[in-house]
Amino acid sequence: MVLEDIAHSAEFYRLLPKVDLHRHLEGSLRFETVHEVARTHELGLPQTRQLRNLVQIQDHEQYTFENFLSKFTTLRLLYRSPEIITRITQEAIADAAADNVRYLELRFSPVALSKAQGFPLARVMDWVIEGTRQAAKTSAITTRLIASVNRHESVSLAEQVALLAQERMADGIVGLDLAGYEPGYPVGPFASIFSTARAHGLHITAHAGEWDSGENVVDAIERLGAERIGHGIRVLESARAVELARRYQITFEVCPTSNYHSGGVPELHKHPLKNMLQQGLNVTLNTDDPGISQITLSHEYRLACEVLDLPRETLKERILAAARAAFMPDEARASLVSRLERELGTLPQVIE
Repeated sequence: MVLEDIAHSAEFYRLLPKVDLHRHLEGSLRFETVHEVARTHELGLPQTRQLRNLVQIQDHEQYTFENFLSKFTTLRLLYRSPEIITRITQEAIADAAADNVRYLELRFSPVALSKAQGFPLARVMDWVIEGTRQAAKTSAITTRLIASVNRHESVSLAEQVALLAQERMADGIVGLDLAGYEPGYPVGPFASIFSTARAHGLHITAHAGEWDSGENVVDAIERLGAERIGHGIRVLESARAVELARRYQITFEVCPTSNYHSGGVPELHKHPLKNMLQQGLNVTLNTDDPGISQITLSHEYRLACEVLDLPRETLKERILAAARAAFMPDEARASLVSRLERELGTLPQVIE
């Protein structure tokens, strides 16, 4: 079955209240905004069709991590002003709200956003916070922020981002994330930074077991203190990783289309989502980079059920699992779960 064939009962997935724990700001830009900024700032980028090829995954491309990451190289050219950074933040949140996402954790890389103009990291973080505040005035969605650092970038940059995130916890930054290319970039150099962040109250998530061994999941749990794992689709390769994830009830932030587009899985129907669930792992469904992959969370929910054969009742359970894994205070998290339970209970099984 191909994605274009998944048409029946689409309204069911649209109506579901949603939780997205893994969405990157830099992968969430509207193409119209990309086109406008490129033209207005005379960046020398090609026009519409060629520009789409540079910033979005296309059907004719080879799905590899090199190709996937190349999209971010072009997107990094666009962050030219405080207004642009604030705007893309507002738009990313508005798009999630339009897809019936009720709770969003939007992660962002201050380093990536600062590169084009050499902005101070602190200013960049404040602009994202301001965009989030502005979005809250018009969108019925709760948004929290996760500051993200990359394995392949310097430890000193990661230390700066972590410190600035700690200083902005009252402004909605709730977590620290380790992202980037896994092979050749172990977590060890970042361990003390994440330990300090955790001691100051930031939650910890880390990309691991996405493009490299499931043993990286072990390192993320044991050395970084990760409460959640970004992707983790190779976790089943490591019995130790599975055992640790079960023991500590680690939540996996799985993003099926992204895993396919980035070469993590060779074919969509071979995605390990169901196997992970069958092994007792706490799996949630998320978007990763909806602008690059041209998807919504409704699309991912539908894909999980119609391509990966996830029962719809199990999908509802995974939505609640995501809510229970939210980086929120206990009382607020319990309230979110309760609201979603009530709403999910009113939805019929199938809407024709």
